[in-house]
Amino acid sequence: MKRRGPLKELWNSTEGRFSLVVISGLVILAIFAGWIAPYDPYDITQRTFPLQPPSTRHLLGTDGFGIDVLSQIIYGARVSLTIGVLVGVGVAAIGGFIGALAATYGGISDTLSMRTVDFIMVLPGLPIMIMIMTTIGSSFWVMVMIFIMFGWAGTARVTRAIVLVEKSRGYVDAARCAGASKMYVLMKHLLPATYSILFVTAAFAAGGAILAEAGLAFLGFGDPKLVSWGKMLNFARTYNAMILGAWWWIIFPGVAVFLASFSIMMMGIALEKTFNPRLRERDR
Repeated sequence: MKRRGPLKELWNSTEGRFSLVVISGLVILAIFAGWIAPYDPYDITQRTFPLQPPSTRHLLGTDGFGIDVLSQIIYGARVSLTIGVLVGVGVAAIGGFIGALAATYGGISDTLSMRTVDFIMVLPGLPIMIMIMTTIGSSFWVMVMIFIMFGWAGTARVTRAIVLVEKSRGYVDAARCAGASKMYVLMKHLLPATYSILFVTAAFAAGGAILAEAGLAFLGFGDPKLVSWGKMLNFARTYNAMILGAWWWIIFPGVAVFLASFSIMMMGIALEKTFNPRLRERDR
């Protein structure tokens, strides 16, 4: 029986189909925000009366500053998706390479790497993130750096375990007997064996980063120069949107955060089933 390609496997799963549709829509919104958004949230001349409910002129209403909520959500997709992609790729690349390197060479490099992993994993992430952002600023790139710094450790440990298993297989011994160096074996044989789990890890890290960015922005630690969903929720909380009856100021950004993070995590589940035949057969 001919095996279907990974993309077709994704599309044929419920999680994969849902995530592909939602993520594709968000990507289109983020790329073409300047053309799709009815107003420019960065342009103060395009502001109108505050707290207008949803109408034909403002489909999702306006916030307390008179800024169109729909336009903010469309532009906010850029921030959330960009931070998700950067953190997902960064966590998978750094954690995967360090874990594979530690398992391949062993000895002192393995010990130092795993003790570093243990140290990072027991740190209280949220208080340290807030302290760092309070000290050096809460810019977009600082947030990306912090998320990667606290996210790569778990990936490194999982990758190390996979590489330790792969090291004992016959094809690795054959490569070494043929005179291949450890670095060659690592790059050509051991690291590719971890690609499936790294794709899944990247998807979950991306979804977690979107939630974390929204959470920190909600607490007031978002980038002040950017429009983001978390910052919309922060302003809504600060100006008591629910007490004022401006439910649209809270509901729609919250739905956007949920859809983005949930769809990316569903992509992770679909990728896991695609790369793991046992899970695929169990569902069938």
